Amino acid sequence: MATYRSPGVYVEEVPPLARPIAGVGTSTAGFIGVVADNVKMPLDASGNAKKVAAVAKPELVTSWEAFKNSFGDIQAGNKTLALAVYGFFDNGGTRCWITRVAKEADLADLRKVLPQFETIDEISMVAAPGVSLKAQQDALVEHCVRMLDRVAILDGVEKPATLTIGDITSASTSSFAALYFPWIQVFDPVTSQGVWQPPSGHVAGVCARVDAQRGVFKAPANEVPRGALDVEFRVTRNDQDELNEKGVNIIRSFDGNLLIWGARTLGGDEHGEFKYLSVRRYFNFLRKSIYQGTQFVVFEPNSPALWQRIIRSVSDFLLGQWRDGALFGETAKQAFFVKCDADTNPPDVRARGQVVTEIGVAIVQPAEFVIFRIQQQTGG
Repeated sequence: MATYRSPGVYVEEVPPLARPIAGVGTSTAGFIGVVADNVKMPLDASGNAKKVAAVAKPELVTSWEAFKNSFGDIQAGNKTLALAVYGFFDNGGTRCWITRVAKEADLADLRKVLPQFETIDEISMVAAPGVSLKAQQDALVEHCVRMLDRVAILDGVEKPATLTIGDITSASTSSFAALYFPWIQVFDPVTSQGVWQPPSGHVAGVCARVDAQRGVFKAPANEVPRGALDVEFRVTRNDQDELNEKGVNIIRSFDGNLLIWGARTLGGDEHGEFKYLSVRRYFNFLRKSIYQGTQFVVFEPNSPALWQRIIRSVSDFLLGQWRDGALFGETAKQAFFVKCDADTNPPDVRARGQVVTEIGVAIVQPAEFVIFRIQQQTGG
């Protein structure tokens, strides 16, 4: 309390009862791919070729032109990665971090490369376009499970022997991963022909586009992958029945129109509520937003006054999410609850220097199966 010694008007700064929680970004991707040491680079202002970006050092790229300046235009030494990044920006992506390796053999053990992404907090999706071996894909999944704030976008095998889950992927199932099949045909400016390309870069761009237009709670499905000309396999509905249950997201052709026709995490039904990619990504968003938005709590007196500030901050944030359509319920009370009181913070908890808040949310799920009941009535 300030001490006043003479008459007058004084202005005091009073800390707010609640601090606003801002939603974190959800559309930044992290890509790992091959860019050879001898790729042809654009010229700088002096007419000399620019240097290719360093190996195993993530670089932020915010446009296709920026990618070309650091990794070269589409060419033999970087084609798969370059086409994936081009597809990312073409489909609505705006920011991605790229880690370069010099040759295909360097992709064999991604566990040596992925730690570079751990310090980049904004990454929410990770992909290594075209990698399909179990050890490679499991490394991507394990990274996302450890970080708890991102998902792995995986590619199915390019030419599987059969259209079964075992031939399409051998990756371990996880709610922190989503797998897409089949490969797509895109235009190759080098040969002026269509080439088959893993879909993960385009899918990551679609996720970013849907996040911006609708929100991360909207499933990135029933969406057109821009730049995709055809699919390597025409998967039928009967083919998709089993694959959908296992969490393989199919890119299908409907009368020549390509659509991402799946919205599941790898493993599908075994993950319960997290069988949907949108639920997993939205939960990651909530966890990270609330975690970062409540850092003011640390070292504050653990008292009922602090508990009320926590309740107010988190409730205001979730109320905004409900109004945006991300939470299910006709009223806010049905959509979420926040509890931080003497029940969640008894003396033994407070003695350990902890403050515990229980939060419950009803997350909307995609309408995966739309059923029409048609009744015909005879005249009479």
